Amino acid sequence: MKKLLIICALSLLGAVAANAQAVYKTSSKSDANVKVYVTSTKSEADLVVYECSSKSEASGNQGYWYFVSSASDARKKVYFTDTKSDADIVIYYTRTKSEACWQNRS
Repeated sequence: MKKLLIICALSLLGAVAANAQAVYKTSSKSDANVKVYVTSTKSEADLVVYECSSKSEASGNQGYWYFVSSASDARKKVYFTDTKSDADIVIYYTRTKSEACWQNRS
């Protein structure tokens, strides 16, 4: 249920905001909007993420992430966990922009 609420919030935010999906990596769980686990298997992922090299490439909530160096510049603050069971969402990094998408929103 918690995972569904997080995903709904991310989706709503993405639909409302057409600007960059700026993401800040935090070292504190309590500062994060979302706890993320990175998998090496695409089929296990809720979201396939493409890491953009410029802010202008990242838009909406379709898995185009641009990492910023300041939390105040971010739309999302994420904490990367080493444990899948601690994560709100599971992501897989792709090198191909067209592969970025939500695979599992439940």
